[in-house]
Amino acid sequence: MTPRLDPYKTAPTAMKAMLAMEASIKASGLEHSLIELVKTRASQINGCAFCLHMHTSDARAAGETEERLYMLSAWPESSLYSARERAALAWTEALTLVAESRAPDAAYDGLKGSFSDEEIVKLTLLITTINAWNRIAIGFRLAPREAKDKAA
Repeated sequence: MTPRLDPYKTAPTAMKAMLAMEASIKASGLEHSLIELVKTRASQINGCAFCLHMHTSDARAAGETEERLYMLSAWPESSLYSARERAALAWTEALTLVAESRAPDAAYDGLKGSFSDEEIVKLTLLITTINAWNRIAIGFRLAPREAKDKAA
């Protein structure tokens, strides 16, 4: 797959805004492990190889287990995830597939027992941001680091 363009070189001011949004997510107070699970799940749904490679690598480097990463696409059938993680993953799927799901009340209501209202906003911004990154990476055909490493 050949990259189409480098968005950082082509529109540095616009990409700086994306990077600022990413920095706000990292500083949001949401757990790093939860952030990586959400980013990985949205990237699985969207089929973003660039982001899947990045976020599974980052998750493993931060101590996430292989088993939880392998089971992520089947999280509803697995007991490996906490109630908080399950609520976040349900919301991630609802918003990533919003054209189909219409963000159902059940997914939103499921957040209430595990997240404060402020955390729900931060989680929603996290999901919004990873979906934007997925579209940038897929749209411009950004190569995963592993593909770049092999090419070098």
